[in-house]
Amino acid sequence: MRTIEAPRRVLVFDSEDEMNVAMAGVWRRLCLASVGARGRFVAALSGGRTPRGFYRTLSDQGRDLPWDKTHLFLADERFVPPDDADSNYRLLREGFLDCVPIPRENIHPVAVTPDPETAARSYEQSLAAFFGLQQGGVPRFDLIMLGIGEDGHTASLFPGSPTVCEKERLVRAAEMGGIRHQRITLTLPVLNNARNIVFLVSGASKAKILKEVVHDGGSSLPAATVRPVDGELVFMTDPGAGSLLVGA
Repeated sequence: MRTIEAPRRVLVFDSEDEMNVAMAGVWRRLCLASVGARGRFVAALSGGRTPRGFYRTLSDQGRDLPWDKTHLFLADERFVPPDDADSNYRLLREGFLDCVPIPRENIHPVAVTPDPETAARSYEQSLAAFFGLQQGGVPRFDLIMLGIGEDGHTASLFPGSPTVCEKERLVRAAEMGGIRHQRITLTLPVLNNARNIVFLVSGASKAKILKEVVHDGGSSLPAATVRPVDGELVFMTDPGAGSLLVGA
């Protein structure tokens, strides 16, 4: 593994398996610290191909964790039924949630409603109720896990979408043409209020875009605008994704 400290902290692992094991260690550390400090651990998770290996690793190695004090939300979701093959919730359930002893009431998926805007409003209300937010309040997750698309999107914040510029709402329906499904996403105010954000990035096809996100301080790509105001940010990559990064 090599570590790049500037301008953003990046851990480049020797293999994707090593990255997944390390991420499971990060999860364990943050979970136990959060439960010890606040009585619960609250995380927002992403779908996609990259985190699948991590979810398998965590379900194998983390069965002894305090799942009864762990609450899981989604960083984004496709506007499809929960049993649809493209559902992030289905991916999480089949590859992770069904394999650990987490109470069903501690899992907070996006509800399927008649339209994406209603779903976004409903999820926003769920966040406000869970975190006990006052008007204008922003939830503070202990951990938000994110990925990066080859176009620089993260969660369902896509380049050129007005959703990237959202300052008030906690959850928005994604507004971007050309994507396969309509989506619901946490907004930047929520992402940037997290105590910890970890990007998991794998594959040589992500190398160029990751280099821009990490090294270009002026980049306007959505993934580059994730900058916690009072939290820790780290990128964890396999050799392919980290192949163009420079540093120690």
